[in-house]
Amino acid sequence: MAKQSAQKLIPRWRYYLVMLGLVSLPILLASKIAQLQILPNEKYGVDFLQTQGDARSIRSEPIPAYRGLITDRNGEPLAVSTPVTSVIANPKHLQNLASQDDLRRLSESLGISLVQLNARLNRYRNKSFMYLARQLPVNEAQKVLDLGIVGISGRQEFKRFYPAGEVTAQLVGFTDIDDEGQEGMELAYNAGLTGEAGSKKVIKDLTGRVIKDISLIKPARAGETLRLSIDLRVQYAAYRALKASVQKHQAKSGSVVVLDVETGEVLAMANQPSFNPNDRSALHPDSVRNRAMTDMMEPGSTVKPFTLLAALESGKFQPDTIVDTNPGYLKVDYKTFVDPKNYGLLDLTGILSKSSQVGTSKLALQLNPDKTRELFERVGFGEGIGSGFPGETSGSLPGHRRWDAVTQATFAFGYGLSASSLQLARAYSVLANDGLRREVSLLAVDSAPEGIRVIDADLARDMRYMLQAATGQEGTGKRAFINGYSVGGKTGTLHKLKAAGGYDDNRYMSAFAGFSPIEHSRLVTVVVIDEPRGGDYFGGLVAAPVFSEVTGNALRLMQVTPDRLQGNGSLVKAPRHPVRGES
Repeated sequence: MAKQSAQKLIPRWRYYLVMLGLVSLPILLASKIAQLQILPNEKYGVDFLQTQGDARSIRSEPIPAYRGLITDRNGEPLAVSTPVTSVIANPKHLQNLASQDDLRRLSESLGISLVQLNARLNRYRNKSFMYLARQLPVNEAQKVLDLGIVGISGRQEFKRFYPAGEVTAQLVGFTDIDDEGQEGMELAYNAGLTGEAGSKKVIKDLTGRVIKDISLIKPARAGETLRLSIDLRVQYAAYRALKASVQKHQAKSGSVVVLDVETGEVLAMANQPSFNPNDRSALHPDSVRNRAMTDMMEPGSTVKPFTLLAALESGKFQPDTIVDTNPGYLKVDYKTFVDPKNYGLLDLTGILSKSSQVGTSKLALQLNPDKTRELFERVGFGEGIGSGFPGETSGSLPGHRRWDAVTQATFAFGYGLSASSLQLARAYSVLANDGLRREVSLLAVDSAPEGIRVIDADLARDMRYMLQAATGQEGTGKRAFINGYSVGGKTGTLHKLKAAGGYDDNRYMSAFAGFSPIEHSRLVTVVVIDEPRGGDYFGGLVAAPVFSEVTGNALRLMQVTPDRLQGNGSLVKAPRHPVRGES
């Protein structure tokens, strides 16, 4: 028995060896942990592990930049950016880790069927990123995120909103879903409006959800505010009157431009048809154009004042010079020009008032056509506005080595050249501004820019009073009358070109260009109604009433002092050279 007990005893050295091994294990483990997490210089130590861990969890997240505000001249917002959330997904995680019940709940929250959701996931099955929904309102997106489904996360973005809607649509333009300008001022000034995105460090889990913001890498820089020249009150008045006229006359389209004579600023620019930039689901490309700047027309009789101005500049004629228009028509080579009736003897003011083709042609044929063309060029025809607006036209002002008689006559009353509504308004602003030409601006200006004198001040003033007669009771533009304010302007009824060449006898553009008040003109307004089909088509019947409503409202909104005696329409102050038939 003693011998067996001795055999069972463990040698003391073995016991200590085992105990030493057991005590060494935690020491070795602790040292290894220290090597990995504390000692900085180890090859596979704390720095290495931290870098590897960060590479799997720390990400750089973009911070979207707030797109610059677009306002009217008074600070009223025309384009603002509102925060939205886009719901994004990792298709691999979503398909591999999410249950069918999760997918069903997700499809319901997104408003699509489970079949549609699975089809979209299958298309992106080899990708690690896809959009499930773009630019949702924050509260709607949060409902999706609150489902807690693996592989789903949100991305903060901004969405453009246009408070004035269709009223300023073609001028302001719009952005695409990535907040890049696509049309109008949004496109023309996209670089300044865009701003600069920032970034931040965040910790994300395996499924891509942000767990914690760590630090700001670079702050986002908001875009610059763009202050337009338009006055939203005047813009609404112009849009309302234009839309009513286009609908009344069943017209194809129309445009209105209102200029501030003192500064060259565009106070209103309205077009029809228009569109809602906040909902472009049914957008028609034809409604996107800013017709006032991009569409060309032959201005027709609206440029007769400049032909008569050339006559005055020549020294051969005065406002009261008599021209014999008998017998009511004039044959020039192969073409005959006809007035609606035989007006007989007319002075230059009468030629404008009656819009006499015969009288205008007789004057033009006695002038140097190159001198007439040069005057048209001085007031801006054939020259772009230079605004940078997408699609802006410069029109055309042809020059001929030899002017045949017919071309010379037709050019005098607005055929053979082309201009936009805005160019026509710029030309009239020269008359309204005593012969000074100021460049047109779509942006608000703090002070009036220097003007360049292109017309003698007295001649420009004489022409204004001659044009006042054209809006009198005996003139073609009498419906342009504004109670309390003197008005000068000219009608135009323009034959449209046919695709096969020549002019269409049944398709017209109705136009009116004018200014108010006469003595110290403040506003120039041009109205163009394209293809009125409601029976009336003359500029005096279709476009002149729009001028009256728009300009009258604008003058009152801007608190311009009336210069007429209320009721009888007489001018408070007489012109420098009274003209025949003027009260």
